Amino acid sequence: FCRVDPYGFERPEDFDYASYEAFFSRYLVVLTRRAIKWSKLLKGNNSIQKSLKVKRYIRKGIPNEHRALVWMIVSGAQANMEQNPGYYHRLLEGEKNAKLLEAIKTDMNRTFPDNVKFRKTADPCLQHTLYNVLVAYGHHNKAVGYCQGMNFIAGYLILITKNEEESFWLLDALIGRILPDYYSPAMLGLKTDQEVLGELVKMKVPAVAELMERHGVMWTLVVSRWFICLFIDILPVETVLRIWDCLFYEGSKIIFRVALTLIKQNQAFILEATNFPDICDKFKQITKGTFVTECHSFMQKIFTDPGSLSMATIDKLRESCREKLLSQG
Repeated sequence: FCRVDPYGFERPEDFDYASYEAFFSRYLVVLTRRAIKWSKLLKGNNSIQKSLKVKRYIRKGIPNEHRALVWMIVSGAQANMEQNPGYYHRLLEGEKNAKLLEAIKTDMNRTFPDNVKFRKTADPCLQHTLYNVLVAYGHHNKAVGYCQGMNFIAGYLILITKNEEESFWLLDALIGRILPDYYSPAMLGLKTDQEVLGELVKMKVPAVAELMERHGVMWTLVVSRWFICLFIDILPVETVLRIWDCLFYEGSKIIFRVALTLIKQNQAFILEATNFPDICDKFKQITKGTFVTECHSFMQKIFTDPGSLSMATIDKLRESCREKLLSQG
């Protein structure tokens, strides 16, 4: 058995190789089929127009060999990179903010200690690439600078694109456009979206919302890392990548679909909780096991389980939750 997965992550001691093998042999068939369809779609001209067909293809998963390219195109990162030639390198050559560099350096060794490619001893060591991407981004978006959590996202982008400049532009697409205000110093967008999830749970899984309220568990305690890390280190790698496929194309409402699906699927299990620590523990457990490992069926579920979830609904909830937060502030 391989102790290290294809992305460089070491598997935990208690990793269930048998059920993973069973899943992966089935999934490989799916991936092969998808790869042929994608090659036809891209036909070597590397451009995609948004369409229902493309949306359907993306929901069914982008094969790894096309993933970086498709993310770049559908997120708008490719267009931005082409419109700003040399910009990334100028950021790295320009004046630097010493406090920012210090904050980023501190987090380097804490980023994926379980990934062999990010070890100091690795060759090439991706820490150097990660450092560059974060430094460039901090100087590009001074309102955000650097915030914990960004290191994990940039790290994943580097593992997939294997390209420093592309990772920078994808990070910009996520932080600048796709996620509303998650990483700014006040993190208002992040706090708002956790409240929005709470409201959606009230609508779609009321018994769980009631349990949380009864025991005084704030949503931020159980889901803040889901939002900040976009499910990195929470769900299995393959599953996270499938979620990101949709996130780059469909935007931030995908995060709510995933969160609602996890909660709805595990409703009975969560409702067994009888106290505060118990609830927190249940939320840790629902992100493990075969339901989340089987990424193909999991992704089908996120589009059916939560039912309809329009951007209009989310925008309306965001507005009211943001006002509430600001009035408390």
